[in-house]
Amino acid sequence: MTDAPLLSARGIDKAYGPTPALAGADFSLRAGEVVAVMGPSGSGKSTLLHCLAGIVRPDGGTIHYDGRELTAMSDAQRSALRRSDFGFVFQFGQLVPELTCVENVALPLRLNGTRRKEAELRAREWLARLEVEDVAGKRPGEISGGQGQRVAVARALVTAPRVIFADEPTGALDSLNGERVMALLTDASRDTGAAVVLVTHEARVAAYSDREIVVRDGSVRDTEWAA
Repeated sequence: MTDAPLLSARGIDKAYGPTPALAGADFSLRAGEVVAVMGPSGSGKSTLLHCLAGIVRPDGGTIHYDGRELTAMSDAQRSALRRSDFGFVFQFGQLVPELTCVENVALPLRLNGTRRKEAELRAREWLARLEVEDVAGKRPGEISGGQGQRVAVARALVTAPRVIFADEPTGALDSLNGERVMALLTDASRDTGAAVVLVTHEARVAAYSDREIVVRDGSVRDTEWAA
């Protein structure tokens, strides 16, 4: 892990109509670091994640990723970056119900032009690593919530991303399944060198991180700003 931030934000503002979601938020993430973004519901945690990932364009401030200004990129450039460098895990997995689990994991590779056979081979390797190789041929509606989140984690990691954005990844799981998903996610990210932005309101989930920041009323209290 280096001292220079891989992803950083300065003075991020974002409002939805008259309601401010972020007000001058700062953030930093080093390569290989797991940072938990905590705060009460409605504090701006998910909005911060969406801005950092280039899903939402902030109203003000700047975001830099690997020496490039994310906030100056076009929609197409940000979309390409999300396909190549970023992985995503959401609260309810958001797997495609019509596809099998192995096809869901292979999907990001297929969208990047990888041939089906190679994509599904790599997908099966990640399913095995996440301990759900036995559900490869099943569809999301045929598996448990805990299995579905492991499949979602495999999908996030299959492209070898440099940053994984995890938005309440255990929010729909019981404590036992949540603990296992977090252990597998953080172990895999550290093995591959991927950094993780982890949005959560649960202290037991944040305990898997290297560092915690708190979002409250749209501002960020970061205990270790890396300039």
